[in-house]
Amino acid sequence: MRIDLHAHSTASDGTDTPAELVRNAAAAGLDVVALTDHDTTRGYAEAIAAVPVGLTLVTGAELSCRVDGVSMHLLAYLFDPEEPALLAERELVRDDRVPRAKGMVAKLNGLGVPVTWEQVERIAGGGSVGRPHVATALVELGVVPTVSDAFTEEWLADGGRAYVEKHETDPFEAIRLVKAAGGVTVFAHPGAGKRGRTVPESAIAEMAAAGLDGIEVDHMDHDEETRARLRGLAKELGLLTTGSSDYHGSRKTCVLGEYVTDPEVYGEITRRATGAFPVPGTGGA
Repeated sequence: MRIDLHAHSTASDGTDTPAELVRNAAAAGLDVVALTDHDTTRGYAEAIAAVPVGLTLVTGAELSCRVDGVSMHLLAYLFDPEEPALLAERELVRDDRVPRAKGMVAKLNGLGVPVTWEQVERIAGGGSVGRPHVATALVELGVVPTVSDAFTEEWLADGGRAYVEKHETDPFEAIRLVKAAGGVTVFAHPGAGKRGRTVPESAIAEMAAAGLDGIEVDHMDHDEETRARLRGLAKELGLLTTGSSDYHGSRKTCVLGEYVTDPEVYGEITRRATGAFPVPGTGGA
């Protein structure tokens, strides 16, 4: 089985619609793909309706969190999307995304970059707006060559010249909320140092004690040394280890199935989840 547990659609900052995402996942030879848009479940219905035969869809989300002043992302799988407390927290994070993006546009204007909110809004296309949309605007304007090049201290990285903070959930509260909604939690790309400061291992240990299920190890932003260190940490803490592409369509260079999750780990994730179940394909729309 080939299992990719981290992919984004136009419901947040990917370029594939949810339906295109599942069709492209099947075409890439995947058996399982997870839809993990940022702080939203808005793409679920379209993706579920389009899942091709032979592919299984795992519903999820990538939650924006912050611990000790460091931003981090928590992948949540197979939770009940209508559970009131988790839904309210996701909406709180999502509602802060527009004023935050407008604040980044204002900062960029102050730096002499002629980006406009209308441009960013067009790029977002109704999705959950975020830094990658602002970064894409910088690419369109020729300020940086790629989206990744916008995530530096010069521009949009944490603490960068045009960075604006947003509401982010305490990860311990996020773990509690996801668990209460029947879901499973995995710390996304914990060693992605080129994105900015990373969460110390001591904090990951505290999260593990609080119920964190796993960490994403095989990821494009982790080199071999980082992967080996994270595998050792996971073994020490009794955490599951996953692998995934963090696919964003044409917005990033990664491809579906570039990194995958062990079928036994996937089986354990589905065993632990009680809020929702994987969706087998029935032919799609």
